[in-house]
Order: sequence, then structure tokens, then C-alpha cells
Amino acid sequence: MGGFVDLLWLNRNYRYTWIGQVVSEIGDHFNNIAVFSLALQYTGSGLVVSGIMLSRAIPAILAGPVAGVVLDRWDRRRIMIASDLIRSLVALGFLVTLTYRGTWLLYLLSAVLMFASPFFTAGRSAILPTITNRDELHAATTLTQTTQWVSLIVGAFAAGVIVSTLGFWAAFVINALSFLVSAVCIWSLRTTSGFRALRGPGQKGIVRPWDDYAQALRYMKSNPLVLGIALIGVGWATGGGAAQILFTLFGDLVFHRGAAGIATIWGSAGIGLLVGGTLAYKIGSRISFNTYKWTISVCYVVHGGAYVVFSQMQDFRLALFFIALSRAAVAVSSVLNYSQLLKFLPDQFRGRVFATNESMVWATMLFSMTLAGVASQYYDPRLIGAVSGVLSSTTALFWGWAILTDRLPDPALKPASSQS
Repeated sequence: MGGFVDLLWLNRNYRYTWIGQVVSEIGDHFNNIAVFSLALQYTGSGLVVSGIMLSRAIPAILAGPVAGVVLDRWDRRRIMIASDLIRSLVALGFLVTLTYRGTWLLYLLSAVLMFASPFFTAGRSAILPTITNRDELHAATTLTQTTQWVSLIVGAFAAGVIVSTLGFWAAFVINALSFLVSAVCIWSLRTTSGFRALRGPGQKGIVRPWDDYAQALRYMKSNPLVLGIALIGVGWATGGGAAQILFTLFGDLVFHRGAAGIATIWGSAGIGLLVGGTLAYKIGSRISFNTYKWTISVCYVVHGGAYVVFSQMQDFRLALFFIALSRAAVAVSSVLNYSQLLKFLPDQFRGRVFATNESMVWATMLFSMTLAGVASQYYDPRLIGAVSGVLSSTTALFWGWAILTDRLPDPALKPASSQS
């Protein structure tokens, strides 16, 4: 914890970025809870809720390539501020849905909100090496990711309380204000070098968005570690997307504990993420590159295996332990991979690589959620959960094969070319 406190106390730029992250991410959950609850109140249809989920996921996927090119071409700080301001206006727009009950407006506003998000989230990842020094980067990476997980727990709980006591309007206003606070925090960032990406040879001259993006794809393909980490995200999402639905099914239908059971499963998953994030912080700066590679493989064996065991547990308390263990393994992998990317990614590619990774994960999760939703109409949730765990564990096989066949060389020994 001392490293986190020192980072926040001594690094003014990171402190402002972190405050903005905390406020805006908690605000995101206010919007999520309010919109889904409002849709159910108006229609009573789970199909509408699924439609809203799709209206959020698809724009996030499509926005990735656009956001990546923009972030690597222009001032990342200004783009992040613009994203916050746009999302603040959209969040206020949800107030209209309190009097006008057209579900199409919930779809539209959700789509615009999520399309604007990758411009901020990928931008935040891209500027971390700019606002921290090499000694601070691992702590910043860990704190940024663990904050996302804490925000999930705190935001969901706080949103439930606010919506139930003050109403939907309060949740939407708080969400809008959270983006304004974030915009002020990002506006307060200062560096002598500025926040434009370093320009590579292929980025000079006239703007050709597709050429810029294709260059980044060629870079990812030609750099084994970057490509491997991207595929790890896809491998996790094959089962991770289904988990978004299965947590609800297990809490309510399998363990018959209703909303309290759903919340307890999510809370246990959150605790596991925090424990894993703390462990990753402890070991991340000390392990060799070879140990890091094998750690990732072990993490996905543990993650998938624990998820399979969770899906078969009859005792609720044991099920909570194994879901926490599963998420702890995911957290270790996530923090270590994120640190490696920030350590070795050339500045001119950061926006496009992070945005592409987000899009790939979103697309896979969407596919996984859809299959799990359809399968839940025909198969037992325990079977779906077991299949999901096995799918996520296949990542360990792919990663282990890459290690054994020497397809993941240490970038520090042979620096990757930044050329396409």
C-alpha cells in the first residue's frame, strides 16, 4: 500500500488522473443501474434489457479503431476531455426518458455514451507512461486496474441506494457531474512534453485513418508479446462474457438466494480481483520475463479450473471461495500483462493497440454473452458454467505452447521495431 500512497502523494498528474477515474467510473455504475432498472420498470421485458446491452456493446466495439487512430494522431488530453464533456451531456439526456418513455431513446443514448467511452479509457492507458516515471509505472498500472474493480463494487452498491431513495433523476445527474469532475481533473494535467503521441514515419503528412489503423494491426501481428496479450484477452472473454449472465443465474436460480445471492457472488468476485491485484503488485516488479510468462499460463489454469469447480459446488460458501479464487487469477494476469504493454509499447502505437484490445474483448464478450443467454433456455447453468471455465482455460494451452516453442522472446533483449 505504501507504493500507492507515495504515488498519489508525490505524482500530481497521476493523482488528478486517479481522482477523475474514481469519480467517473463510480458514475458509470449509477447510469448502468438506473437505465436497466428504468427499462424493466417501463416494459417489464428482459428482451429490452438485452437490447440495451447490445446497444452499448456494439458501439464500443466499433469505436475502438476510430478512437485508437484519433488518440495516436492528436492531443490525447484534449480528446479525453472532449469524451468526458460529450458523455456528461448524454448522461443528462437520459433525464428526458423519465417523461418520454420511448425505449428507442434508451437505446440511442446508451449507444452514444458507449461510443464516446473508448476515447477516454484507451487514452488514459496511453498517457500513463507520460505522467509516470519508470519506477512508478508498475504501481500506477496496478492502482489503475484495482480502482476499476473497487469502483464496480462501490458504484453498484451506491447506485442501488441512490436510485431506491432519490430516484432515477438523481442517478443521471450524478453520472453527468462525475464526467465533469473527470474533465476538470484531466484538464489539470501538465507535462513539459505535452500529450501528443510521438510521430512515427508512417504517421507524417496527410491523415489516412485506415492506413494508420492497418499500420497498428501490422505492428501487433509482428510483435509476439503484443499479439499474445491481445489474444489472451480474447481467450478470457470466451468464458468471461458468459459470466456476466451466469452470476445472475447462479445467485437466483441455482442457489435460490435472489438479489442478495447475485450481489454476494459479484462481491466475492470483486474481493478476488482486489486480492489478485495486490499480489500482482507485489510480484510484478520482481519477477523475470520468463517467470512472468509461466505465471500467466498458471493463472489461466487456476482461473478456468476454479470457475469449473464454482459451477459444480453445492455449498454456497465454497462456491464463493472458488469464484474469488478464479477472479484473483484473472487479476494477476491482467495487471502483469498491462504492465508489460506499457513497458514495451512505442508511444505512437499505444492508443491504437489499447483501443483494439478493448474492441476485441468487447466483441468476444458480446458473442459469449449471446451464446450463454441462448443456451440458458435449454441447458442447466452448471453445465454452461463448466463449459465457460474450460473455454477460458484454453488460453493457458495457447500461452504455454507459445512459451515452449520460443514464440514469446523477451522484448528487452531484442527491441521490437516500431515500423510497420
